[in-house]
Amino acid sequence: MRRVTLTDIFLHPITQKYLKRSGVAHAIATAYHAYRLALQYGVNVDLATKAALLHDIGHYEWYSNGIWDYETYKQNDIHAIKGAERAHKLLIRLGEHPQHAKEIALAILLHTDSYLPEGELKRKPLQTIVKLADEADEEPGGKHHYRQIDDELALKKIQQLDRMVEQQLQRDALDQIS
Repeated sequence: MRRVTLTDIFLHPITQKYLKRSGVAHAIATAYHAYRLALQYGVNVDLATKAALLHDIGHYEWYSNGIWDYETYKQNDIHAIKGAERAHKLLIRLGEHPQHAKEIALAILLHTDSYLPEGELKRKPLQTIVKLADEADEEPGGKHHYRQIDDELALKKIQQLDRMVEQQLQRDALDQIS
C-alpha cells in the first residue's frame, strides 16, 4: 500500500500552482510515459510516475514584453534544481517515505541536463526513465508546456493512472511471494 498517491500529490495546492505554470497536460502525459517505460525497464512504477508528474514544478516564468522568452529561459534554466527541492518538501509534507521522496527528488534533479556543465552524467534507472518520459512528450520551442487539458479530465487521468500503479504494485508483490 502506498503512503501517498498521485491523486494526493495532484490535488495539493502547491502542485496545482506549479503544474499550471509548467503545463498540467505535459505533466500528466509525462507520467503516463514514465509508467510505460518503468514497466519496460523494471523500474518502480510508483516512484517513476510521481517523479514524472512533478518533474517540471521548478519552472520559472521567463517572459519578455508579455511573451514567453524561450531563449532566455534556456540560457538561465535551473528548473530541475528548484523542482527537486519543491517536490521533496511537498512529498515529505504529504507523508511519502523519506527515502522515496529523496529518490523522486533526485530523478527530478537529473531529468534534464540543460543546466549542467558539459560532460558525461551517469543516471540511475529511475532518473533515466523520467528523462526519457519527458523527452517523449517534448515539442519544439517548449510548446508542450502550453497544451491545455480540462481540470476534470486531468483529475480523471490521474485517478486512472493511480489505479494502474496500484494494480502493478500488487502484481509485483505477488511475484515476490511466488
